[in-house]
Amino acid sequence: MDGNMKAFQERLMALETEGEQLLLARHLVVENDRIRNGTREALTAIRKRARTTKTSLPSPFESIMKDMAPGPTTVKGVCTTCGDHDSEERTWMTFPGADVFVRVPFHAAHTILETDQEGLDYEAKKLQSYVKEKSLLISEQGALSDKIGHNVLRSLVTLTDKSK
Repeated sequence: MDGNMKAFQERLMALETEGEQLLLARHLVVENDRIRNGTREALTAIRKRARTTKTSLPSPFESIMKDMAPGPTTVKGVCTTCGDHDSEERTWMTFPGADVFVRVPFHAAHTILETDQEGLDYEAKKLQSYVKEKSLLISEQGALSDKIGHNVLRSLVTLTDKSK
């Protein structure tokens, strides 16, 4: 009886540890989404200030072909966010986790925000897959059997996004 009780206690501790890690990962997903929304709002504000949208500017190929003249070929690059807005104009921004406002060039500000947004999107996908794995692991151990069936959870976890 002592051996069975010890094994049960160890199994319960392992399950509890997995549950804590799952709750922590869910909390991180929420925090990541909060930061992503703030970055998305900042990018939208910058696009409004430049009076552009993601699709309002011509493609780089169109701008290159339009700006080419017979003679020496000079190519003028067009930023999809800046457009014809003055990219050297200074704008205020704060960095995540800092309470300091910094005045940086407009082009640098939106470039930093877009890079941060890509990193946050990657981190969100990574956290979501981690939550799926932990949920499946806990389900396999039988802890979620009264809430969600094992086969239903397995089918949700094995879903994959297909690129269009």
